[in-house]
Amino acid sequence: MKTQIESARAGIVTAQMAQVACDENVTPEYVREKVALGQIVIPWNHVRKPKVAGIGTGLRTKVNASIGTSSDIIDYEAEVRKARVAQQSGADTLMELSVGGDLDRVRREVIAAVDLPVGNVPLYQAFCEAARKYGDPNKLDEEMLFEIIERQCADGMAFMAVHCGINLYTLERLRKQGYRYGGLVSKGGVSMAAWMLANNRENPLYEKFDRVVEILKRYDTVLSLGNGLRAGAIHDSSDRAQIQELLINCELAEIGRDMGCQMLVEGPGHVPLDEIEGNIKLQKRMSGGAPYYMLGPIATDVAPGFDHITAAIGAAQSSRYGADLICYITPAEHLALPNEEDVKMGVKAAKIAAYIGDMNKYPEKGRERDKEMSKARRDLNWQRQFELALFPEDAAEIRKSRVPEDEQTCTMCGDFCASRGAGKIFAADLRGDKI
Repeated sequence: MKTQIESARAGIVTAQMAQVACDENVTPEYVREKVALGQIVIPWNHVRKPKVAGIGTGLRTKVNASIGTSSDIIDYEAEVRKARVAQQSGADTLMELSVGGDLDRVRREVIAAVDLPVGNVPLYQAFCEAARKYGDPNKLDEEMLFEIIERQCADGMAFMAVHCGINLYTLERLRKQGYRYGGLVSKGGVSMAAWMLANNRENPLYEKFDRVVEILKRYDTVLSLGNGLRAGAIHDSSDRAQIQELLINCELAEIGRDMGCQMLVEGPGHVPLDEIEGNIKLQKRMSGGAPYYMLGPIATDVAPGFDHITAAIGAAQSSRYGADLICYITPAEHLALPNEEDVKMGVKAAKIAAYIGDMNKYPEKGRERDKEMSKARRDLNWQRQFELALFPEDAAEIRKSRVPEDEQTCTMCGDFCASRGAGKIFAADLRGDKI
């Protein structure tokens, strides 16, 4: 069975490409051309056939929500609830990132609970199983690793973050620069670095990259090139280790595309605002325009408890400059395992950020909704305001909780409502599309 990219290169518009075109108000041929170039990916899996979501050039910026157990909190039902909350809140994709409990069980229950494209990180289960079997994660056998990748694809993974770009050369760069202010923050990256150094061996995911690609190709699962050396502090952003891994991942994206596999590139973690544009331009130039999956990015290190906001600021900038998929950050980031409310807040903050970025990335088609909202506010048309809101139920609930004496106004201004007063003065002056 052909992958999406193989079909596109054969001139075939698949049902998934046609659905993306319909959802995004572009032509099916546009989608086919971009998929053929590797500039649009469609997370998919022949086994599961999830809801279609196009990610890439010319499309709306998508939002990913991440959930999963930890070694401290193992609650399968809670993860299922979080998955459903993420979908209800507007997530376009979901990552199941459990590291505690029965990992096959939680993955399969989450997949069954939603119809979103679901992704994961196979290194997590590989090192967990090695630790349980041998008492030492560094005794992981590479055959076990490849078997787990196959098992997870067979369960229906639509995309998979695989840490192929962290290798002995990138670790040498990390050491020669004097390590980092914020250390390493990728669980998969640290585990693979420890394995390589303990065994004095190259990363098998890099060394046998063609084998990784062949497994994912069989299912048409998107290969998301994991960011194991992403910065965990803004002072580590754009250091030599991070850029070296990005360069390798961009090269691997080209190789994977040539082999007929859909490819994403991930990055970069914590990034100050003035470096976001350059990071995205560098990734796009080096990868031939591969879709970029931005983790956050978190724009300051000093706001724990509010990192859904620090990330939303970075995400809006990222979307503006060409990022294609944004991984949400919750208020619990750096503090605790997210709960359902954290997931909801994280998704909604990221959705707002992506929307703001798209308004500026696609100004020719992205601002009409805001114009209509302005008119509805001017005219005190509350029902129309709720219809245009990104989250209408939340807006309506706030208004209902503080009912004004005059239903036309709100309790912010009451009798001193500026819109009502100005409307009486200037209503006769409205003309054109301002009416």
